Amino acid sequence: MTSTVLITGCNRGLGLEMARQYAHEGWQVHACARDLDSAIELKALAQNQTSITLHQLDVADDNQISALASQLSGTAIDLLINNAGVYGPKGLSLDQLDRQTWLDVLNINTVSPLMVVRAFLPNLRNGAMKKVAILSSKMGSLEDNTSGGSHIYRSGKAAVNQVVKSLSIDLAGEGIQTVALHPGWVLTDMGGPNALITANQSVGGMRRVIERLNDATNGKFIAYDGQIIPW
Repeated sequence: MTSTVLITGCNRGLGLEMARQYAHEGWQVHACARDLDSAIELKALAQNQTSITLHQLDVADDNQISALASQLSGTAIDLLINNAGVYGPKGLSLDQLDRQTWLDVLNINTVSPLMVVRAFLPNLRNGAMKKVAILSSKMGSLEDNTSGGSHIYRSGKAAVNQVVKSLSIDLAGEGIQTVALHPGWVLTDMGGPNALITANQSVGGMRRVIERLNDATNGKFIAYDGQIIPW
């Protein structure tokens, strides 16, 4: 039986690589991007992989989330991956922090994953695997923060970790497992040229973590290499 995954933020980087790898493994992939017109690589991938279905989805737009949920009503989803996210401005000092910019990043990185999960709960309930993965970052770890700075990005990822933890408790009775994933420092547009691993390595590792997700690791914060990250 073919497994089905829905992935947000597939226009580039990790989301694009996730769509590629899951399609290669024979999954039915629902790949979402905020702007399909500019998602050149994703559209080229979908042309070569008939198992990939493309959807336009801005995760910060509740109307678009609802529309896609209606479109996929009755479709069983085994795995939902909330990958879409932004870093926000880098290198800001305390004096340069802007309230609206901060709220915009929190909206995408923290609020939107929960809204997406809520919208597709009926699909997950009909799935065989019943798994939710939300991309976080080690930069959201309180214990790991020894350098300060990056207030906007760090706070959003720390907050989404609480979303993961609560969802893991809320949905456990339905057999739905939820995990926060640290993808590593990846060579993507967001990660920059000094990153340590490729998107292929990161996604391959995260796929293994998701595959092994069970009751014992439900609600945990796990790196792409399987290591548990402290909150």
